[in-house]
Amino acid sequence: MSDRNPSSTRSLAPTRRLFLASAGAFVAWAHMPRAAFAGTRDPRFVVVILRGAMDGLAAVPPVGDPDYAKLRGDIAIGSPGIAGTVPLDGFFALNDAMPKLKQLYGSGEALIVHAVATPYRDRSHFDGQDVLESGLTQPGASRDGWLNRAVAALPRGEAVRPASGLAVSPTVPLVLRGGAPVFTWMPDGLMPVGMDTADRLAGLYDHADPELAGVFSAGRTIDRMAAGGTAVKGGDIGASFRRIAVGAGRLLAEPDGPRIAAISFDGWDTHASEGPENGQLGRRLGALDGALDALKAELGPAWADTVVAVMTEFGRTVHVNGTDGTDHGTATTAFLVGGAVKGGRVLADWPGLAPDKLYQQRDLAPTMDLRAVLKGVLRDHLGIAEPVLAATIFPGSIGVRPIAGLVA
Repeated sequence: MSDRNPSSTRSLAPTRRLFLASAGAFVAWAHMPRAAFAGTRDPRFVVVILRGAMDGLAAVPPVGDPDYAKLRGDIAIGSPGIAGTVPLDGFFALNDAMPKLKQLYGSGEALIVHAVATPYRDRSHFDGQDVLESGLTQPGASRDGWLNRAVAALPRGEAVRPASGLAVSPTVPLVLRGGAPVFTWMPDGLMPVGMDTADRLAGLYDHADPELAGVFSAGRTIDRMAAGGTAVKGGDIGASFRRIAVGAGRLLAEPDGPRIAAISFDGWDTHASEGPENGQLGRRLGALDGALDALKAELGPAWADTVVAVMTEFGRTVHVNGTDGTDHGTATTAFLVGGAVKGGRVLADWPGLAPDKLYQQRDLAPTMDLRAVLKGVLRDHLGIAEPVLAATIFPGSIGVRPIAGLVA
């Protein structure tokens, strides 16, 4: 493929947590697969889910498509005489709300995948996210997620802190639910608990409930690892996204920390006043840009062996609706970033935006299966064999071949 072609403490057990979509849930495997990799490799893999259906045509507009500007009307950016983007390859451009991503693209650490979709073709957020996270073709078909199954398929490595699975917050997303142990960490906006209060609680739990005492102690350890002695201040969306990424990066950078993680960012359902340049979408794209930059900074040297996959449940309509927004669509954009990514390019089999090329006469048509992208990363970055990917991680996907060359 060419790059572009025209209740009790026991309820805290991680496999029993209910899914709750929430911005910024951080989930990581509690046993890193050190034994799976030879030599000095110590790979990290992070999944970032943008909940609400990100507008891929606004994040990475196909400015070289002659139908783009007239279809997008008032929210078109990057066309001749219209600002809002920086060029990528002469056909695609990047929303200029993401300058850090552009730098990563220029250094070969970011790859953009366009006209991509899961097998889901309807327009329900709940069902679309279910398919995205379960890895199956129909919503409601599985109670566990493809990332958890991928973790379970890796050779079990040395236990990290905590020594067993832990859910510190009630937000284990479907993508990481399953048999492999996980713990969660999520920053909150509450006033910090004083050390004396925390110490008294720890003493109380030691006497009253040793199991809860262990959970509480592990949770305090995770908070210390994530905070690193500092705090990211600010109440806006950019500060919120960055705060989550900073905590996640610090956990992932720990020598005995997790290696597999999932982060969720909410707020991408732009039905009205989308504002791809300076409005709500532009702000969120900027927040995502800052979060990825913060993740890189916190990972430090570990960034060189990291892949971050950014995805959303589906795209948005090519036409603008009556409230300067877009409605639920089909194909969209995904990103792979990290020092282990073979980037600096846009990967797309572009279908075109002419009326007869649209999906159901309203959406960007999907020409690439997101599972093929994820399979390529899981095979070449984490070493999972193709038969396992087709039968276990993404059941029934034997006809969806992994895309090669995504990992440097």
